[in-house]
Amino acid sequence: MNPVQLTSHKYRLGYHVMAPSGWINDPNGFCYFKGYYHIFYQYYPYSEKGGSPMHWGHARSKDLVHWETLPIALTPGDPEDTDGCFSGSAIVKDDTLYLIYTGHHFNDSNQPEDFWENQNMAYSQDGIHFTKYEHNPIIATPPVDNTQHFRDPKVWQYKDGFYMILGSQGHDGLGRALLYKSSDLKKWEYQGAIDKSKQVAKEGFMWECPDLFELKHKHILLFSPQGIEAEHKKFLNLFQTGYFIGHLDYTQSTFNRDSSFIELDNGHDFYAAQTTLTPDGRTVVIGWMDMWENEIIEQEDGWAGALTLPRTLNLKNNKVFMNPVEEVKNLRTGECRSLSLDNRQVLLSNGSAHVEVNLSLKTNKLENDTIKLTLNTQQDDTIMSLTYNTQSHSFTLFRKDHDDCRYADITASHEVNLRIFIDKSSVEIFINDGEKCFTERYYYPHTPILSIENTSNRSLSGQALVYNLKDEAIQF
Repeated sequence: MNPVQLTSHKYRLGYHVMAPSGWINDPNGFCYFKGYYHIFYQYYPYSEKGGSPMHWGHARSKDLVHWETLPIALTPGDPEDTDGCFSGSAIVKDDTLYLIYTGHHFNDSNQPEDFWENQNMAYSQDGIHFTKYEHNPIIATPPVDNTQHFRDPKVWQYKDGFYMILGSQGHDGLGRALLYKSSDLKKWEYQGAIDKSKQVAKEGFMWECPDLFELKHKHILLFSPQGIEAEHKKFLNLFQTGYFIGHLDYTQSTFNRDSSFIELDNGHDFYAAQTTLTPDGRTVVIGWMDMWENEIIEQEDGWAGALTLPRTLNLKNNKVFMNPVEEVKNLRTGECRSLSLDNRQVLLSNGSAHVEVNLSLKTNKLENDTIKLTLNTQQDDTIMSLTYNTQSHSFTLFRKDHDDCRYADITASHEVNLRIFIDKSSVEIFINDGEKCFTERYYYPHTPILSIENTSNRSLSGQALVYNLKDEAIQF
């Protein structure tokens, strides 16, 4: 088969990772190796609708924001991955880059749930050309009390061993995270389920894409549960991505929680996040900037899906804060426009559709006001709006193409800061140094109009900084 061809560039992004064409979803194998950051992704090059078997697409970057597309890293079809190279991770050992991934196999291709999964390995000395391990699979079968859902390995090193966390489902129909240990990445010993869902409606029937890392001496168990029911203004997407804060006891193979499940991003389009540790010690995360069963308009143009901006994670006040990496400043072009905010201020109306807008709003004199940020078409039709109530300290995000809003509450303060990144068909909003975030796709082929106002007819107090950003930061 030949890869699908692009028929239009009207929604193509300027500074986010995308495939040359076709379908992408989960980020995989996020790592740093021999002077480059590498990101892989679930990739089906033959259709914008997705399909089977899945490949691993690949891009690399010197600075996390300028990306170079590389050849497909993993192609399925071998005995260990007959029907797909599903999600996984990467780790460096002895100057070699190892990819650890799930092999997907159908017992009956006409029955999507009649499948089995195993775990495999591939390796490379140059970070571009990969060889599958000749003794795959490295884990052939799940534990005896597991269903066929057994995927998405994330591997890290701790002291004298390597550890792998896997997403799975027990025979009781509850999602869980499994732990394995190895001394050489080749032979793995099952340690047990470190944590599991307490109830489907509250914590899910399947845990996908687990990740475990440390922030300020706390362990963060990040994963994407499926099956959580909506709870007032929370958990409104089909599936979520979020975390528990706690402590992994390596000797007992148990994760002891210090928090309930917390969503990492409050927008419509964020899933399957994966982290890496940078050479200077930052924990950086990237997610899939879409959601299962959402309408993906760019499919009409021969492509679908993108990855988020890389984001630095920090632990503050027992919450994970998420901010774009410092390197996004490398995307800025030309001069910064500085605007003083009054009652209503147009921030963007023409020119580039690839911008960064930084807002600093003084709210100490506003008692029960509503500040509204609106993204409109040139005909003044609303594409998206974000409103902030100064009394309840709550945000509401509305999108015209969705029936339901998204919500976020922030800690009360006399100032609200927003960083907004618009990239042709995506918007990422970071509130108060990343206390809350919204990740969104939108579809309008021209430069939108971005404005801010106090709908209570009182003056705004604050400042806006507007930067144009590069529109060709990813090379194909």
